Amino acid sequence: MKLSRRGFLGVGVGAVAAVGLASCTPRANWVRPDGPEVEDRERRRKNSGRATSVTLTAAQTVWDLAGSPAATWAFDSGPASVVRLRAGDTVAATVRNRLEADLSVHWHGLALRNDMDGVSPLTQQPIGAGGDFEYRFRAPDPGTYWFHSHVGTQLDRGLYGALIIEDPSEPGAYDDEWVIVLDDWLDGVTATPDGVLADLSAGMGSGGGMGDMFMRMGNTLMGATSDLLAGDAGDVFYPHYLVNGKPPTDPAQFVARPGSRIRLRIINAGGDTAFRFAVGGHSLTVTHTDGFPVDPTVVDSILLGMGERYDAIITLGDGVFPLVAFAEGKRDRAFALVRTGGGEAPAAPESMSELSGGRVGVADVLTAASGAGLPARAPDRTIALTLTGGMEKYDWGIDGKRFDMDRPLTAAHEVRAGERVQLQVANSTDMWHPFHLHGHTYQHAKGGPRKDTSIVLPRQTLTVEFDADNPGVWLAHCHNLYHAESGMATVIGYRAS
Repeated sequence: MKLSRRGFLGVGVGAVAAVGLASCTPRANWVRPDGPEVEDRERRRKNSGRATSVTLTAAQTVWDLAGSPAATWAFDSGPASVVRLRAGDTVAATVRNRLEADLSVHWHGLALRNDMDGVSPLTQQPIGAGGDFEYRFRAPDPGTYWFHSHVGTQLDRGLYGALIIEDPSEPGAYDDEWVIVLDDWLDGVTATPDGVLADLSAGMGSGGGMGDMFMRMGNTLMGATSDLLAGDAGDVFYPHYLVNGKPPTDPAQFVARPGSRIRLRIINAGGDTAFRFAVGGHSLTVTHTDGFPVDPTVVDSILLGMGERYDAIITLGDGVFPLVAFAEGKRDRAFALVRTGGGEAPAAPESMSELSGGRVGVADVLTAASGAGLPARAPDRTIALTLTGGMEKYDWGIDGKRFDMDRPLTAAHEVRAGERVQLQVANSTDMWHPFHLHGHTYQHAKGGPRKDTSIVLPRQTLTVEFDADNPGVWLAHCHNLYHAESGMATVIGYRAS
């Protein structure tokens, strides 16, 4: 069986999973995912002395979308599942693969040990059909994270869930907490994710940039544009947009008392959709992004790219209010209800003043909270990455190359332990990309927020810095699933001392 040179996430790699890192690279001495440097770093992580055990069973299921059955794959109770633990806990997560396909699980946003990062075959062999695997690692940093399959297009099924790491020392100046998972959905309804990828891989011709001419063509969209995203917003048609697994015709409901202060933990689990999130009649105070605190910032709405997470505090009024996540550029929305009193439930609105307001929560308007930023220091190394490709040929890549998991370290970017690394991610394409770095959090320039996933607009450059304090070989990629599967990925690897 031969690995696809187009797909970095590795569809069907079980027969070749033993490909060793040394044989994948023309240069020796990369830190191995299970090497002594990784073991030493794990021993020095924060340790609460507690262990949190969880079992995740991946299996076929039928999901009820407001009376419309959708055959899909999911972990246990479905994509709205939540795993909770406390900072410093050791996670013991047994993943049981009851699918007829390979599987691995990525713990998105966590600075964890490299051999538990869940990227097969780069950091582990995949979990074969019928097999079990225990992910065991310390979770040092509190915050809002999530987990998802990292094989093929499986993320655009139901193979994901929320991962909440609580901070025992946090004051908790709120009355309740709601985990809100946003998603775009098509599996088992109009297509499968593999079918969508096949359609996209054939190329979209000159129709990828049709301006105001908005139309659906099979599984793809033409002319889905957004001013906030500075152009094309996405290419995939989804029949449903969901809040915690529910479509607008059977909305999720959040219930509280008037005047309650609620912490919202908002996760974009979509494959190809940015969401602009708002609650009718309310403002939001952003407190965290990608797990790390920011100076409290009042906004009307929050823009989330795929893989991003934002925490916000909301003080609830009296009544029934729409919770809306507008599918940016796609002329549709996810919808839920917030109920604090009596009254008729509103329908999913076509528009809301909060969504048209000028105060939009994005990384550029946020500042890292005191103590959350990196210590001031000049970079020791600069890595420049250029996002390349386009919709016409659907040839997404980095530095003009489409990532090849047969040889994942061929064009890897070297760092050494202890360095301050500056990443310059230049978007040379006409479309936005959510850039994600595994195993680290970086800080945006000029005191901006700490993040692991950031929106890079067309013809713009994202400049961030991180400390090379987590040895291994780490994927960096666009978190648009179909761009990543087409080759927009690379590896940042530590050299062994």
